[in-house]
Amino acid sequence: MKKVKLGFAPTRRSIFSAPDAIKYANLTRKKLEELGVEFVDITDINEEGLLYNDEDMQKVYEKFTKEKVDGLFFPHCNFGTEYVLARLARMMNLPVLIWGPRDERPDENGIRLRDSQCGLFATGKVLRRFQVPFTYMNNCRLEDSEFTRGIYDFLAVCNVVKVFKHTRILQIAPRPFDFWSTMCNEGELLEKFNIQLSPIPMPELTKEVKKVKEEGSEAAKVVAYIKENMNVKIKENELLNVAALKVAMKQLAERYGCNAIAIQCWNALQGEIGIMPCAANSLLNEEGIPVVCETDIHGAITALMVEAAALDDTRSFFADWTVRHPDNENGELLQHCGPWPISVAKEKPTIGYPLAFEHPGAVEAEAKQGNMTLCRFDGDNGEYSLLLGRAKGVDGPHTKGTFVWVEVENLKRLEAKIVEGPYIHHCVGIHKDVVPVLYEACKYIKVKPDLYDPIEEEVKAYLRGEN
Repeated sequence: MKKVKLGFAPTRRSIFSAPDAIKYANLTRKKLEELGVEFVDITDINEEGLLYNDEDMQKVYEKFTKEKVDGLFFPHCNFGTEYVLARLARMMNLPVLIWGPRDERPDENGIRLRDSQCGLFATGKVLRRFQVPFTYMNNCRLEDSEFTRGIYDFLAVCNVVKVFKHTRILQIAPRPFDFWSTMCNEGELLEKFNIQLSPIPMPELTKEVKKVKEEGSEAAKVVAYIKENMNVKIKENELLNVAALKVAMKQLAERYGCNAIAIQCWNALQGEIGIMPCAANSLLNEEGIPVVCETDIHGAITALMVEAAALDDTRSFFADWTVRHPDNENGELLQHCGPWPISVAKEKPTIGYPLAFEHPGAVEAEAKQGNMTLCRFDGDNGEYSLLLGRAKGVDGPHTKGTFVWVEVENLKRLEAKIVEGPYIHHCVGIHKDVVPVLYEACKYIKVKPDLYDPIEEEVKAYLRGEN
């Protein structure tokens, strides 16, 4: 699981009990350590290890900036000092989590020591005034399950935001001529989201493939891995080309500092090296380097977001919405020529020939069923949104390529959303429910969440800590 670093700044206000605030700050530190959360503390800022004034706030800002934290966690260990937190949050421009431990029963004299919940109400208002988006974890006890769940979900939200804001995609050649649907606005992606593209021409890739084959050792390792993990139904020289292509794409991604790849998978590549890139894409996808087809930049962004939402512990798959299920009114075929990672398959994948092309190098395997999240980041006319929702795998007829039949709540509603846009026939799936995490992350990246089923209240209830 990918590590995310939190800036931990517990807070108090002077008119409530400072000793009790220190007590709960330390209990929260202990709980985070038990959960394996990496955090940057402020115990060196002042004797209490609490944030409640501007002088210390500047020191905390400098420390958190130096330590490159990914998100801010503000436990209200008593009422808290809301305006100091808001100033820090605005300066940091990171995801913010506010929470306070549930208050105890007033003592025999009617004295209350903390009033944490009341402070959270104040902080929410002031953060809104400062125009700082934030995540609220309900006023619960440290031992409650919603605390653990809320922390892990917030770590995942931070990971999505970090990945989204630091994305650079290796674009290998322009989109195929016929794929007008995958055109994107490179300048707008940079201006709006800081998403960068590193375009290279096809000859640069084929030159790198040639170098890898001449060197030999890395390609040989990949060939051995393929033979161990896949059924091979292509010639030995074709298999070597698959392996060399995989190594070459990874090297180019590293050279240009990219965390995902979008490749013009047909048809210029086939004239140069005689294979489809699907199997090479599959191998890179298995390593956690998303590779998508038909130079679909928005598809690559989607894959990065989905895997980040799973804290990079589950691989995603890039698919076409293709045809309706012949027997299930809410069933749909998700399929592609073969870029899906090996771990998605429910059977040993085979490298062979794709459905609509003559060249070898495609992967064939039915994917595992089970519950999934399906989504698509896309935009047109300057407006961007994230289509997302849930699905489950179902039985259906066998077909070519990598595929899985899925069922959604209302396919007609989903179909209309895709056609009416701004979406296309591509989506990304993952065998994990990351809908709440992606929904929450959207507020930080200024992308509209677009749920294809009417589950918004259910998602909000989950984020509030309800079962």
